[in-house]
Formats: sequence, C-alpha cells, structure tokens
Amino acid sequence: MSVSAPVAIVTGGARGIGLATALALAEKGYRIAVSDLDGPDLAAGIARLEAAGATILPLPGDVSAFAAVGAHAATCLDRFGRIDVLVNNAGISQPKSLIDISEDEYDRTIAVNLKSCFNWCKSVAPAMLAAGRGRIVNVSSVSANTGGARSAVSKFAYCTAKAGILGMTRALAKELAPAISVNAVCPGSIETALTSGLIAANREAITNTIPLGRIGTPEDVAVVITFLATVEPNFLTGEIIDVDGGQWVN
Repeated sequence: MSVSAPVAIVTGGARGIGLATALALAEKGYRIAVSDLDGPDLAAGIARLEAAGATILPLPGDVSAFAAVGAHAATCLDRFGRIDVLVNNAGISQPKSLIDISEDEYDRTIAVNLKSCFNWCKSVAPAMLAAGRGRIVNVSSVSANTGGARSAVSKFAYCTAKAGILGMTRALAKELAPAISVNAVCPGSIETALTSGLIAANREAITNTIPLGRIGTPEDVAVVITFLATVEPNFLTGEIIDVDGGQWVN
C-alpha cells in the first residue's frame, strides 16, 4: 500500500461496528489505526484486518484517558504522516437505572461514551486543520432521541452520553468548518456481541417493530460511516443519520 494512502482512526475497532467499519475503510485503500482496549478482542480484530490485507497500527488503551489518546494521535502521525478520518465508535453499555447506578458507574459511562469523543477530536483536529481536510464520524444511538426502550441493553446514563455526542457533532461541524466535516450515525437494533443475547431472546418481537423486516448488522452501520468518511464531493456536515431500518420513524 502506498505511503501516501489515506489514514483512518477507528476507536472501538476490534469488534462489532468498529471492526466492520475498519474493514470497509481498508477495502477502500485506507491505512487503519485501531484504538481499543488491549486484550484478546484487539488481537483478534488486528488479525482479521491483516488477513484482509490492511495496513494496521494498533493503539491499545483506554479512550477515556486524555493524555493516552493524545499520545496515540501523535504515534499515528509519526507512523503514517497524516490523519484523514476519525471514527469515534468506542463505547460501553450501562443497564442500570437512575435508582441503581452508582456515581462511579455513571462517570465511567460518560467518560467512555462521550469524553472519549472529546479526547480524540481534540487530539486529531489540529493535524486535520493544518492539512486543510478531514472527516469525523461519531457513533451515537437512536437511544439519544428515544431514551431507550424498557428492554434496551442500556438505560439513562448511556442515553445521556449518546445525546451529548449529537450536540458535540452539531457544534463541531460549525466550529471546524470548512476544512473538517463532522457527522454522526445513530444505530438502532444492531446484532453485535453486546446485544446478541437480548436479541436472541426477543428476535421476533424486535423484528416486528422494524419496517425493513430484519435486525441490523454491523455492516449496515459501517457502510453509512464509510460513506460519510469518504464520499466526494461532500456537502454534508452536522448531519445525524439514523441506521435503524425505520424502527424509530415518527
């Protein structure tokens, strides 16, 4: 692959939507920096990407740690010389209600799901602005708008963080224009390792709420992220796109 090939950073890129997105961007010729917690998932994700022929830079660590993220962005620039795309996908679930959740659990949910987006945007925006170009795609959730169903994997703290991502997206789209476009996607019922148990137990009921008649896949979301990250010419910024098969259409 050419040393001048574009570069994408995908957080939470070791599995699920993140891995599907990394694979899709690699197929388009992007070199990929994968940010995720160190462990078996990251090793397996890197192996899959390398087997697909991708040029990979693993960035193991906690996306909620500001200094560590800054160091990872610097490493990416040192290795590849550019950063063209940032996909803020990393996140964790939080099933506890307001009554049951502890302060530490709430803070951790906000830190991983929302502060991580600040950490990475803050760390890569200067390089993108200096280059005069860049794309940021933030992964939120339909729960940011709906509040999450009673049967949802995650409750209010997760919804709060994901709603914050939408505000950040709209604000940064104005602040970083015209060099950097900033958009967000809101996945609906997507079958991943995180959600497979719940979906398996309620597949028919969930499918019946989706006009397109099936549960979504990580690839369904990845194709929209990849579009936002790579489309030319581009006249989209500050947009929020639901990827939910019509499930939450009002």
